Amino acid sequence: MPLELALSGLAAEAALGYPAALHRRLPHPVVWLGRAVSTLERLWNRPGWSAPARRILGVATVLIVGGAAALAGWLLQRLVAGLPFGFLLLALAATVGLAQRSLFEHVAAVRDALAAGDLAAARSAVGMIVGRDVDGLGASEVAAAGIESLAESFNDGVVAPALWLAVAGLPGLFAYKALNTADSLIGHMEPRWRDFGWAAARSDDLANLVPARIAGLLVALAGGRGLRIMLRDAAKHASPNAGWPEAAMAGALGRTLGGPSTYDGVRVDRPAFGDGAPPDGADLARGLTVYRRACVLLWLVMGLGALACRL
Repeated sequence: MPLELALSGLAAEAALGYPAALHRRLPHPVVWLGRAVSTLERLWNRPGWSAPARRILGVATVLIVGGAAALAGWLLQRLVAGLPFGFLLLALAATVGLAQRSLFEHVAAVRDALAAGDLAAARSAVGMIVGRDVDGLGASEVAAAGIESLAESFNDGVVAPALWLAVAGLPGLFAYKALNTADSLIGHMEPRWRDFGWAAARSDDLANLVPARIAGLLVALAGGRGLRIMLRDAAKHASPNAGWPEAAMAGALGRTLGGPSTYDGVRVDRPAFGDGAPPDGADLARGLTVYRRACVLLWLVMGLGALACRL
């Protein structure tokens, strides 16, 4: 059933997303996870405490939040599975851990603003999905930021959660989202989080180890090229996983991504991926086409897997 559930969840999320009207009344579960992680960080990550103590408490934070998320998924799956239309309800529940539609919509907003020549709107739109400083970005830099976020989030928001859903049902999906949320909030190398966030960062790296490489392969296949660039450049990234889909997208588009950027006023010399000129708005539109094709390929893989399990 998990493979069929993953395929059905992907289809339902692509059709429905997480409606804004629902979000106003019932915040997305990732918001709840974020609040839990932030609360534990505020209580346990005390500057006066030793590094080993903060690392242990960071491990406890990951175990508590991840375990609670997995338990919630297990209880929901157990309670709903036996109900009339239970499988449909499970597929709808799975949509909260997937982000195909929302990712497309956020990046499409950047594409549309660039196409209209409204750089201020494009900067504002891309600022919703990236962590870098956006106020001084030119049109090409905005396009690059959108493409990079699209590629990396294809793994974090689509491929990885879908694969964990396919392997372990709702418990796997919810636990993955908990780890990914914890990493985004506390898995940083700055002094404040280096020890407390160690477990979150390492757990997220492990959870994405296989999915990120699959995501990169799907992007390369969807673009008709990019495999060579992916294999050549993926290891340049500071993350053991993020470079795979990003390098694959650079190769698929025949453009250069990455390079220096600024975060909170501090310049970071990031590596470059791919060959060719920096991207523009048209390349961002092409990236969205590659993304849609990669999502279809993921659906196909899930469908073939479900069919093979039935034979």
